[in-house]
Amino acid sequence: MPEREAGLGAALKSLVKRTMREVKAVDRISFEVGRGEVVGFLGPNGAGKTTTLKMLSGLLYPTSGEVGVLGRVPSRREREFLRQITLVMGNRNQLQWDLPALDSFDLNRAVYRLPEAEFKRTRDDFIELLELKDLVRKPVRNLSLGERMKMEIVGALLHRPGVLFLDEPTIGLDVTMQKRIRSFVAEYNRRYGATVLLTSHYMADVVALCKRVIVIHHGHILYDGDLSGLVERFSAYKTIGVTLAEADVDLSAYGEVMGKDGGRVTLRVPKAETPRATARLLAELPVDDLTIEDPPIEDVIERVFALEAPQEAGR
Repeated sequence: MPEREAGLGAALKSLVKRTMREVKAVDRISFEVGRGEVVGFLGPNGAGKTTTLKMLSGLLYPTSGEVGVLGRVPSRREREFLRQITLVMGNRNQLQWDLPALDSFDLNRAVYRLPEAEFKRTRDDFIELLELKDLVRKPVRNLSLGERMKMEIVGALLHRPGVLFLDEPTIGLDVTMQKRIRSFVAEYNRRYGATVLLTSHYMADVVALCKRVIVIHHGHILYDGDLSGLVERFSAYKTIGVTLAEADVDLSAYGEVMGKDGGRVTLRVPKAETPRATARLLAELPVDDLTIEDPPIEDVIERVFALEAPQEAGR
């Protein structure tokens, strides 16, 4: 990638001699995804997620190593391969901006040479599942972001691909729209046994859809396994919620007080200390209710990246 200092002088100099820097977007990663799996592909911005999806879909050619999807080499862009995959990017549009989505759907039917009866049946089924109804007759530019994203997903799945690469499909959407798209992806996976590789910064997407997650940072895989295993491995504490009959009791001696809501107090306690702290609370205080939970998945992911940072500095 090119780089230069700020300013007019540096800009003029770069016209004659450009300084380049090599960046390894993805560095010797290796993983397999089985048929029908829904896998979360997690990492901060710049971690290599989108680059990986572009290699898997054939948009980028890897400089080394091997990539295989459905027994084919993605970069060859073979017709039969392209008919079986789709790539949805939350910040990219494929629909015609000034036309109703129905016209773009018809264009996709022609591109994939879908039988008309099958196409209409699939299209109408997806429209009903996503509650689009009359919206498909409005110009795409007049739709809200959430409505447009649902149209994009319908257009990308009309040929009923067996492999879905979803890159931030719910980015920028409100909670209701996120939930509808998650439900649709789950239903599509259930109906057609599709394989899904999902990137998202919204952990609600991952928790709702993925049993397995792959965590990538600076082009390296940090974790590949069950979502529950990620919490168990990288979580250093538990969250204890306590409801007391007396709301003014100081619980700082039992753990770090994270919040209070009336008589409900939330404590953060080191994992190893959780049994002892729980026993003390029940023995020493008038407890009406007590729950023990793992920390939010967002906190766990943040801890994974924090633990990796010192390693990166030493490389």
